[in-house]
This record gives sequence, C-alpha cells and structure tokens, in this order.
Amino acid sequence: MNTPNKLSNAQPLQRIGILGGTFDPIHYGHILPAIETAKWLTLDSLHLMPAHIPPHKASTIASPEQRMQMVKIACQHHPLLAMDNRELLRNKPSYTVDTLQELKQEHKNSQLFFVMGMDSLLNFTRWHQWQEILTLCHLVVNIRPGYQSSQHLSTISPSLTQHLVESITELASLEAGKIIIHQQLALDISSTELRAEIANSSFNPDKIPRAVIEYIQQQQLYQQQD
Repeated sequence: MNTPNKLSNAQPLQRIGILGGTFDPIHYGHILPAIETAKWLTLDSLHLMPAHIPPHKASTIASPEQRMQMVKIACQHHPLLAMDNRELLRNKPSYTVDTLQELKQEHKNSQLFFVMGMDSLLNFTRWHQWQEILTLCHLVVNIRPGYQSSQHLSTISPSLTQHLVESITELASLEAGKIIIHQQLALDISSTELRAEIANSSFNPDKIPRAVIEYIQQQQLYQQQD
C-alpha cells in the first residue's frame, strides 16, 4: 500500500469531492447538504455520481439514463456541483477504488474528498481495496446535526481510528489518508416517500427542483408504485 505524500506549498491543488447515490430521484435533501458540504470543504467542485448497480439496493425505478439526466438537470443551476456518469457507463458493479484511480489520472494535481455516511464508515474495512482508497482520498463522514457519533466511533475498526482527525485544517498537509466527521445540513426528505407523492400528484414542490419535476412528468416516471 502506498503512503500518501505530504503536500508542498509550491502549487495549490484542485479540491474535488465525490458523492455517490442512487438519486431516484435527486431532490433538495441531496442537493442542499451537498452544497453545504462542498462549501465547508472549500471544494472547487463536488461530483455527484449516480450508481449503476447500487451495492445495498435491489434495483432502481428510473433507468440509469433517466437518473443521469435528473442529476444533470439539478446541477445546471449550482456551479459547485457536477454530474459524473462514469459509474453509469460500467456494465458491472462499480468499485470506489476504480473511480478514485480514474479521477486521479484525469486530475493529477488534485486532492480528492470522498463523502459518505456513518453507516458506510462502519463497514468501510469490508470495501474492496479499502486500504488503497485511503491512499487516494480523504474520507468525509456526514452525520446529522445533534447526532451523537461517539457511540459509533467506539465501534469503528482500530485500523481506521488512527486516520481520524478533528479539524479540517489537518486535511491540508496530506494529499489523502485522513477521516473527518462533519455535521452536515440535514433535510428530512425521503426518496421513497417522494416517489409515492409524485405518483399521487401530492408532492411538495419545495422538495425537488422544478426542472427535475418537469423531466419526471415528461418521462412519466414514478406513476405506479410496487
């Protein structure tokens, strides 16, 4: 396993975030916390990556193309956000390490920040080549405001606790390899409930961008629930 190099002050690095999800559909519960996290990390851009084959879900209702288009539409009015379809282009389950390696090749002078939830961190040592992932990026673990992370932190693998840092400034001196907990903006919006509301024409327009709703209606998505 390679050791992340210490950064020099000679040349500022591009700061790129990665946030994956099914985005079925994308809504403000995804968008606004993503923007807040990107600003907190002072990112140049945050890549929203719709998953092709979700690792923890049996299927999605919208097709890969439809989910990609919804994310693309949602990003149009938010300069910090960028739709990244690389995982949708794979015809097999995507590994995070492959995505990070591709990004490093494309953005050689960059610092990568992979955004995840606490549940993902608790299972992180089961991920494919997780040690290699930590040589490629910092992990940013989002938790809800007021959430007591201490009880979960005590259950994190000892091989991960040595990577934990408390201050965002501690991420600046290393290209990768650190884990930081972030209390993110939290909006109580459920994709499952939103799909049901769309099917019943009873959705709150404040939950989802108007242009995304127009696309959903054009595509006649979420009209019937299982």
